[in-house]
Amino acid sequence: MSLVFEWLSALFLFAGGVLCITGGVGILRMPDFFARVHAAGVTETLAAPLLLIGLMLQMEWSMDLVKVLMILVFILATNPTASHAMAKAALHGGQKPLVSDSDGAQTGGASSNN
Repeated sequence: MSLVFEWLSALFLFAGGVLCITGGVGILRMPDFFARVHAAGVTETLAAPLLLIGLMLQMEWSMDLVKVLMILVFILATNPTASHAMAKAALHGGQKPLVSDSDGAQTGGASSNN
């Protein structure tokens, strides 16, 4: 493998790893379900492809590379749809997003008594 592919692979793997960590922190720190779904959706839609591309750059041309490419296409097709479906199901289930008004008071969300 050439040095360029090694550096590109390292860059993609590092960026994917950083996004996984920041997404995990976002899931833990966000105040309500909808913000957490957003953090998880962005993480799995961007971090997983970066990690897979980094792995693909380290592989030789083989059937394994084709399988990882198929996984990449599947992830890009299903993850945004799954995140949207979870948020829509929660909204239809009666959960309201946490919103703050102009005074800074928060309304809605799971912690509200509405």
